[in-house]
Amino acid sequence: MFPFLINAVDGAARTGVLQTARGDIRTPAFMPVGTAATVKALTVDQVRAAGADIILGNTYHLMLRPGAERVARLGGLHRFMRWTRPILTDSGGFQVMSLAKIAKVKEEGVTFQSHLDGSKHQLTPERSIEIQADLLGADIVMQLDQCVSWPAEEDRAREAMLLSARWGQRSKAAFGERPTQALFGIQQGSTIQALRRESADRLIETGFDGYAIGGLAVGEGHEAMCEVLDYAPDMLPADRPRYLMGVGKPADLVEAVARGVDMFDCVLPTRSGRHGQAWTWGGSINLKNARFAEDDEPLDPRSDCAASRDYSKAYLHHLVKSEEILGQVLLSWHNIAFYQALMAAMRAAIVERRFEAWRRDFHAGLEED
Repeated sequence: MFPFLINAVDGAARTGVLQTARGDIRTPAFMPVGTAATVKALTVDQVRAAGADIILGNTYHLMLRPGAERVARLGGLHRFMRWTRPILTDSGGFQVMSLAKIAKVKEEGVTFQSHLDGSKHQLTPERSIEIQADLLGADIVMQLDQCVSWPAEEDRAREAMLLSARWGQRSKAAFGERPTQALFGIQQGSTIQALRRESADRLIETGFDGYAIGGLAVGEGHEAMCEVLDYAPDMLPADRPRYLMGVGKPADLVEAVARGVDMFDCVLPTRSGRHGQAWTWGGSINLKNARFAEDDEPLDPRSDCAASRDYSKAYLHHLVKSEEILGQVLLSWHNIAFYQALMAAMRAAIVERRFEAWRRDFHAGLEED
């Protein structure tokens, strides 16, 4: 179990440090997504300079290409991609459900056809742990779970929650005792409070090093997500990190932190950057818009990030309209840096016991493009 030191609490919001063998993770933390052993368009040096303490790797993509066994032969995921700090890997289950050509779920696990070449594979809780912990060498490993899209019938949501709980027990047994790695369980239950309670109780009975809130950001919308977060984090142990999976927009992160969440991941910063969108303290802006064609101001003159500080919106507009690769690089870099600056601002506000005022000011400053 990695020590988790909570340094300050302001309302339900909290800030602390998750200590790992590869370095401290300051919380609240945003983990850039390194889908295929890369945070898209960026070098690991850029990601680290932006302020990231940890990144996320995708088990499904890596097991299919280049192959988990190949990564292991090449020294593990950290050495393969030249990232020396902590890595969290997802279990692969979500991508199986969303990307595989055909996926069949049974008690044993999931059988599926690759979206790349149609080859057949099986992912079980034991195989997921083997890939993440033994072959990729992740610092934080996720149990295999089953996520259902929204809206979900209660019977369907309960079935998936119970299967996830049983898979969590098998994941824990396969993981065993590993002093330099941690295993997180995943709460399921869709937007149904009683199912979330039962899921949390079953996870706590099994016992994990951290707890994730899964099954959100799957179509339910911001308000419904916040309604679940009004109660779901408090169902999980207060002395362990709470991780909201796959979320999200800056406003989502702020509201989740206000409700006691510690860790996040999402593809949005780099995906937005590749499509000409920048996230700023005033909201999102679309650099394709003609109004930026002669805007000589940078995205954020106060930022430590060169992409945010040293290039004008007019130049970024030109790059995006010209479909130059550099535009994707600079906007992705800026967005990752902005997300890290957002987390740093929340950490500081919590320490100084002014989070609620900061939260109000943040929302007041948003002007969506």
